[in-house]
Amino acid sequence: MIRILIADDHPIVREGLKQILSGAPDLDLIGEAQNGQEVIERVRTQEFEVLVLDLSMPGRSGIELIRQVREEKPKLRILVLSMHQEHQYAVRAIKAGAAGYLTKESASAQLIPAIRKVAAGGAFVTAAVAEQLALSAMPRADAPPHERLSDREFQVFRLLAVGKSVSDIAGELSLSVKTVSTHKARLMQKMSLGNPAELVRYALHHRLLDDTDLPP
Repeated sequence: MIRILIADDHPIVREGLKQILSGAPDLDLIGEAQNGQEVIERVRTQEFEVLVLDLSMPGRSGIELIRQVREEKPKLRILVLSMHQEHQYAVRAIKAGAAGYLTKESASAQLIPAIRKVAAGGAFVTAAVAEQLALSAMPRADAPPHERLSDREFQVFRLLAVGKSVSDIAGELSLSVKTVSTHKARLMQKMSLGNPAELVRYALHHRLLDDTDLPP
């Protein structure tokens, strides 16, 4: 049996995942988590082979959470389940230590084979993501500016692009306003952006935002 923990802050998503997993006799769902703190608690107190992890949850989340889980339990296999189609998210997740990356819209067809593959020691990524991983290992003079951002800068960039203020971001990421302001200044400089409107246009042009990111 492959023991699994699912981590997502949306109850409807968790219920959907449980329905998918119920059709596989070799998969055993041992628990759920709805935020980063609960993920770490489960990692420390429960035994399981695969963590199915949403990339965006309240509190500690995303790349930072992947790295902490890997530090706590290096052998645990992490399958990221994300709403983001953009390959940049997948590349950063894999580099941080995830064993696979799956979009939520393809979960119904691919979740079970993806879990089995990462549990067996393999990696689950699309051909396009594999190509991006290969390219990211090579020096590229023509790389888009957002690829030069650190993981934290990229996280702040995305939150700024959806219209969140510095103070909002500080609260969401448990950082000081000063720290977020520093990240903002650095990423604006690295990307040669002059104002928030240019930042939003850049994010839309490079398809770094999904419809679900944008305010109604």
